[in-house]
Amino acid sequence: MNQIPVKDVTPRKEGKDQVENYNLYAKREHIYVKFYKGLFKNLRIISSFMMLAMFYGVSWIQYDGRQAVLFDLPNRQFHIFGLTFWPQDFMLLSWLLIILAFTLFFVTVFAGRLWCGYSCPQFVWTWLFIWAERITEGDRNKRMRMDKQPMSKEKAIRKSAKHLIWILIAIASAIAFVGYFSPIRELIPNILAWDLGPWETWWLAFFTVATYGNAGWLREQVCIYMCPYARFQSVMFDQDTLIISYDEARGEPRGSRKKNAVKDDTGLGDCIDCHACVHVCPVGIDIRDGLQYECVACGACVDACDDMMDRMGYARGLVRYTTEHSLNGKQTKLLRPRLIGYFVALITMFGAFIWALTDRVPLEVDVIRDRGQLYNNTPSGLIENVYTLKVANKEQTDHRYIISVSGLQGLEIATDTHIAVAAGELLSYPVRLQIDPDILKSNNTTIQFMVEAVDNSNIRIETESRFLGPIPQR
Repeated sequence: MNQIPVKDVTPRKEGKDQVENYNLYAKREHIYVKFYKGLFKNLRIISSFMMLAMFYGVSWIQYDGRQAVLFDLPNRQFHIFGLTFWPQDFMLLSWLLIILAFTLFFVTVFAGRLWCGYSCPQFVWTWLFIWAERITEGDRNKRMRMDKQPMSKEKAIRKSAKHLIWILIAIASAIAFVGYFSPIRELIPNILAWDLGPWETWWLAFFTVATYGNAGWLREQVCIYMCPYARFQSVMFDQDTLIISYDEARGEPRGSRKKNAVKDDTGLGDCIDCHACVHVCPVGIDIRDGLQYECVACGACVDACDDMMDRMGYARGLVRYTTEHSLNGKQTKLLRPRLIGYFVALITMFGAFIWALTDRVPLEVDVIRDRGQLYNNTPSGLIENVYTLKVANKEQTDHRYIISVSGLQGLEIATDTHIAVAAGELLSYPVRLQIDPDILKSNNTTIQFMVEAVDNSNIRIETESRFLGPIPQR
């Protein structure tokens, strides 16, 4: 497990037993991450670049004259390229989140905490902040020496430059985040003119502080103590899950030696006890202590150890991505019941989600009956009911719709049956239905309203209501 700093260790004897007291609330020790190179670092840089490019860039994309991805909360509309989602589509969002959760479970069973090491926003920004720390204050040893020295002009300049870059990254991240909820091409001029609304100001400030605090100061504390995934992900591991492990049989007994020393003459394993794997670890653990829930599977220790093995002339892979079965000399089973179960469930849900998305009708119709009175008697002797149709055009193009009614023979619409609804608008339209009282056979009849787009017969909704009248005379 992670080596927790221990304070106030006071051994004392009680008979034959020795009792040790530990302070579990030890002060956090700052982790100085050493610069390194390697395959998995390159993969992480590529994935991080892709994540950052998507986060900062997607909000600037225009589609059909508007921002391609915009969550318009005041108007309760979520625009994603050619699709517009309304609160009534919340079930689709819930479905999507469940699919993403099962995707995470599937990846975890197969390859451990791959999400944490290569895609988690917390660590993407943490590595970005570590990079800013290195270019301003130097590498690990230089930063450690600087922090032990008293404040000087050089130290103040370097520390200030680091925090300035952190703050600039945090501000840019906040603007990019708020830009998904408030059009970013309007947001930036408003920021420069200091013409922001209270909610925009609040979220810009909150996200700036959160990014600066989480990636700059908390860092691994978020992963170790705050992230729920770190707590439950281990229960999804099995002996065939791909994890980062130290090959104890090959590395022990560990010990330092000269570079040109003959390994067979030293009586030692391949581990030279250089602590390179510890110095590059962003959460400060020693992978040689075994599998630990703090490990985010970023591969930094693998790259550092492979580099040391190359220098010593030893084979790579002392620390590597592997499985428990492989370490014990057994064959790893790629296909296993739990992994297959997650895959089948994921494919099924994803297929159903795509079907629901393509079968979704971009039109919403609600019929509200006038509750002021049951029915009216017109001057011409007809029975009249009044309704309000709430017609929502969920597409990003204007449409004209035709209204029709069925379910009661002789029932006629006394208002215009053609309406126009702009893209993304909700129209409240009053409709009056009339019928000759001699035709009525019941004082309460089920009827159906049909609203259909004039230019596309596939866009239509049918909804039910009631038509009320006097009790028929027998």
